[in-house]
Amino acid sequence: MTDPLILVLDAGTTSTRAMLFTARGELRGAAQRELAQHYPRPGWVEHDAAEIWDKTLACARDMVAQAGGADHVAAIGIANQRETVVAWDRASGEPLARAIVWQDRRTEGFCKELRAAGHEDAVREATGLLLDPYFSATKMRWLLDHEPALAAAARAGRLAFGTIESWLAFKLTGAHLSDAANASRTQLLPLAGASWDEGLCDLFGVPRGALPQVVDSAGDFGTTELFGAPIRLCGMAGDQQAATIGQGCLAPGETKATYGTGAFVLANMGRTVPRSDNRLLGTVLHQLGDERHYALEGSVFVAGSLIRWLRDSLRMIVRAGESEELARSVPDNAGVVVVPALSGLGAPHWRAEARAAITGLSFAATRAHVVRAALEAISHQTQDLAAAFAADGARWTTLRIDGGMSANDWLAQDIADLTALPVVRPGFVETTALGAAMLAAVGAGIHPSLGQAAAAMIGGTRRFEPAMDGAAREVRLSAWSQALAAV
Repeated sequence: MTDPLILVLDAGTTSTRAMLFTARGELRGAAQRELAQHYPRPGWVEHDAAEIWDKTLACARDMVAQAGGADHVAAIGIANQRETVVAWDRASGEPLARAIVWQDRRTEGFCKELRAAGHEDAVREATGLLLDPYFSATKMRWLLDHEPALAAAARAGRLAFGTIESWLAFKLTGAHLSDAANASRTQLLPLAGASWDEGLCDLFGVPRGALPQVVDSAGDFGTTELFGAPIRLCGMAGDQQAATIGQGCLAPGETKATYGTGAFVLANMGRTVPRSDNRLLGTVLHQLGDERHYALEGSVFVAGSLIRWLRDSLRMIVRAGESEELARSVPDNAGVVVVPALSGLGAPHWRAEARAAITGLSFAATRAHVVRAALEAISHQTQDLAAAFAADGARWTTLRIDGGMSANDWLAQDIADLTALPVVRPGFVETTALGAAMLAAVGAGIHPSLGQAAAAMIGGTRRFEPAMDGAAREVRLSAWSQALAAV
């Protein structure tokens, strides 16, 4: 194969995509389909796993055709929404219930029970994660307790649990696998442990036999025959780990923030198992050759989904790009502050009970001020994380940003202003898919290491320097603190 192409399956929260990359990181094509969002009760968020597979497969077939056939595709890489849980029957290969999405809050009661019983410190010490509905283990337990088909499959030894990369890998190859980065988000894999922990499985009530084999983030994970000729699956990572790799944050201390449905900051910690005293998370960044690299992470639940809510529910904007135009149309926020706790507050607050608020409204406020304040809320949440990282000894010197929202120049500048740090944005902002392509390229032997893949596949950047004066910054920070205390 003279010019090997890499097919990336990027299974996000609101849509799924297939993208075609060259070994030099050039994007040759993309296909995308929206995913239905199911909200059966307040705080509940579900996906149809069969729809995720069907639409991902359709996108992949479009890209294989664009490549000129499967013979022109050297490898497949997967990036995925993390923590979302799929349960399926090993025999039929069909889902046994709707997938419970990472945003879902239905297991808060179980998390409270575990916290009240004194388990949080031990769980955090082992996994780097807090007892919160965000993570996968309590979702698995809920499905076992409330979906009779799962309990029956478990008794028969046919139950398979997995996060989205595991589900897609199974549908592609028939193998039940999870890469260490995704597995570290379940609360069932110790950061320093090779595989699932019996004690954690017992604590959460999850049968170990239903879980996938934990594997590297790059390698030979099996072959799919669904595209007319065999293609190897060679890379897997959760979307935030993939974006960190796609940003070239391969050395300790390098930090990125991805602004998509939520906002996620990861700082590379090298081979040091991360510990936080400020309610940040420790996670596996990637595992190669059975050697793990780690990251310290701060997760914000609501970022791009706030703009989507303004568009779809409040009808304040017609298209997402209008938010930048409205923010620029007014000189300030007119005293309006938006606290975007539409599904609680994530790091470093971890307040599942918090709900969104718009404060400081007056007759002077217009929709432009509210939309501007919504964008400012994303900057404020980033600054809250910057302070927590600094307190944990992982102070940022620059921040690399990516994801769909990072294309908003006004927001990029506001983040630089509020954090008082240079913000660097790559020319190609879809670094999640690029990171998955880099892993697949390493797994397929196209590039011998992630460092060499980064040198070959990552392009140029744009830099935003902080320009806000200190007094204006303090006014913003004070108003945010007051609004946050009120929710």
